[in-house]
Amino acid sequence: MKTALTIAGSDSSGGAGIQADIKTMIANGVYAMSAITALTAQNTTGVTGIMDVAPEFLGKQLDSVFTDIFPDAVKIGMVSSSGLISVIAEKLREYRAGNVVLDPVMVATSGARLITEDAVDTLVNELIPLADIITPNIPETEVLADMKINTAEDMETAARLISEQYHCAVLCKGGHSLNDANDLLWHDGTGEWFSGKRIDNPNTHGTGCTLSSAIASNLAKGYSMKQAVERAKEYISGALGAMLDLGKGSGPMDHGFAVDNEFTK
Repeated sequence: MKTALTIAGSDSSGGAGIQADIKTMIANGVYAMSAITALTAQNTTGVTGIMDVAPEFLGKQLDSVFTDIFPDAVKIGMVSSSGLISVIAEKLREYRAGNVVLDPVMVATSGARLITEDAVDTLVNELIPLADIITPNIPETEVLADMKINTAEDMETAARLISEQYHCAVLCKGGHSLNDANDLLWHDGTGEWFSGKRIDNPNTHGTGCTLSSAIASNLAKGYSMKQAVERAKEYISGALGAMLDLGKGSGPMDHGFAVDNEFTK
């Protein structure tokens, strides 16, 4: 069995973060492992508390994984401090990790900054250059490319600039009133659009975590970058299309929508 490691924060409501990553990896046929960057108190209506782990302890978690069950792919989610980002970068270099998928969580859908300026600098300078693919949303793409995005052509220009600067593939996620569910993959000097199914489901908590984890799972199994993205898009469409409705706010998706056996009954 292929293996994947998620490095991210815990979501106590189970819809995003570590919990969504592990569910996604299992549903996509790989063995899931985790290194937790922060504990959060959150549910479908919002976050009420965040407690970061110490950078030294995050390093110990990563050592424990890499020295025993070496991951075939690594997914990195929200990391809020410069110290934690530096530790992750150090360990990725030390163990020569491959198939690194980075979801550069910096800007919320509302446009609010989620991490400090110095943490953004560390992310850009230390972590992004180690990634095989990054999966920014529109506001994050604007930050990384230092330009406004108003059209599909702008998405292509920004994705190309980021890919050339950091030498990684870029999956620029649509949405935010631009291109709806259509995502752009810039890889090896060319761009390719992936059309998503527009699903009228307000319960979208954890979509970014889920997509990046599905990509990592498929890279771990040996699929090409294009195939990994394509399969991940299909998976997330199925998870949203299952129309799970839990909680009082923007609820989680059904990560196990395709799991059907005697034990799920």
